[in-house]
Amino acid sequence: MIFVYNTLTKKKEQFEPLKPPRVGMYVCGITPYDKTHLGHARCYVAFDVIRRWLTYRGYYVKYVQNITDLDDKIINRARKEDRSELEVADEFISDFRRWMEWLGVMKPDIEPRVTGTIPEIIKFIQTLIQKGHAYTADGSVYFSVSSFPEYGNLSGQRIEDLIAGARVEPQTGKREPLDFALWKRAKPDEPSWESPWGKGRPGWHIECSVMSIMNLGPTFDIHGGGQDLIFPHHENERAQSEGATGKQFARYWLHNGFVTVHEEKMSKSLGNILAMEEVARNSSPAGVRYFLISQHYSRPIDYTPIRLKDAENGWKRLAGALENAEFQLERMGSSGEAEKVHSGGVLEQLENFEHAIDDDFNTSEALAALHNLAGMINENLSNENSSPEVLRDAFSTLKNLASVLGFQYQSRAVRRAVKGIDRIAIELINEREEARKDKDWERADSLRKQLDGMGYSVEDTPNGPRWKKK
Repeated sequence: MIFVYNTLTKKKEQFEPLKPPRVGMYVCGITPYDKTHLGHARCYVAFDVIRRWLTYRGYYVKYVQNITDLDDKIINRARKEDRSELEVADEFISDFRRWMEWLGVMKPDIEPRVTGTIPEIIKFIQTLIQKGHAYTADGSVYFSVSSFPEYGNLSGQRIEDLIAGARVEPQTGKREPLDFALWKRAKPDEPSWESPWGKGRPGWHIECSVMSIMNLGPTFDIHGGGQDLIFPHHENERAQSEGATGKQFARYWLHNGFVTVHEEKMSKSLGNILAMEEVARNSSPAGVRYFLISQHYSRPIDYTPIRLKDAENGWKRLAGALENAEFQLERMGSSGEAEKVHSGGVLEQLENFEHAIDDDFNTSEALAALHNLAGMINENLSNENSSPEVLRDAFSTLKNLASVLGFQYQSRAVRRAVKGIDRIAIELINEREEARKDKDWERADSLRKQLDGMGYSVEDTPNGPRWKKK
């Protein structure tokens, strides 16, 4: 049985999907207006592990993650840089996807974009107006918070307290300070679409309601995102979704904790936002991933260079045990495949691992079980009477469980093959350089195409060729 902490009920509950073995899962995606940073990585690695674990436990997960490709921040950056909003969004979507691939995060099954969902958003807003949950005002449309009595339940706040602490924004026609925009009246020189209320564009919150419901149905199992989204974004999502459908929206709400830097929250004002390109200079993908899951997903995790280095070393210990075991098994003439029946010590660590992840995806405890398996491998290797069966069992179990957490151990055979390919590529690059010196452009071009097909790009520079894997 899997237990999860549900932000809505404020307690840990047994996970029971609406339509087992299928699980509908929606995680709020990025607003692509700047480079991908460590906070993004924390969120999407956390939910990647959750998705992988549900799959391991036999569920069929339909994972939806949106892209908010139109937003005030995107518009402001586009104006500042004299570019289109689409150019800005596409640049940082590409940056995000590159870093998620680097971290080993699985691609979403469905990745809807706001700009591709405008007709559905307009129709959804019309439903809210018809049901008395929304009203028009001078070309805009607002959700009436007082029409949804359960507002505040997700964030644990009372409407009365929220009203007392709210300020009335200078927006014509807005009835109450907590009411929020579903449709914004068009401003000069901003992207806009025709609607029954005039030209405009969607508000932020309505987008996720529409994109989740249209892909997962009015009620689905898991809604995820960072803790900063609980209020007002997820609170507003829940209100407008249930107001429109009359049904429960998400059954389980899961939220990941923040990344802090030297115990301070990352923010532009403090100048301490860690872009992934900066983090990657000092660590491998596995090291960063290890760091991000070394703390329970719902708790804050504090970044320091020392902690990142410790995480890198933690993964190296696991990978080192796997490599040593594989080498010894090769010497023994034994494969790395485990028997169906586990040995006592390995079975105990397998159960510890499974119990940890079943308990609200406790990756820190799961990593401890992996290190115990690595310890068993190292102890076995130091024993003159090493048992191939136990070694094979521990090796196979450690490798498989590490992959459940998103770590992909590359076998010795694969690494040897890759090195062999590199040697061939270098020979072709040198051969191409000789062809260029001889002005045999046809041969040089043919070799470039051959390298391209092998996955290598070559750049000619005044100091000679520069090559890299694509």
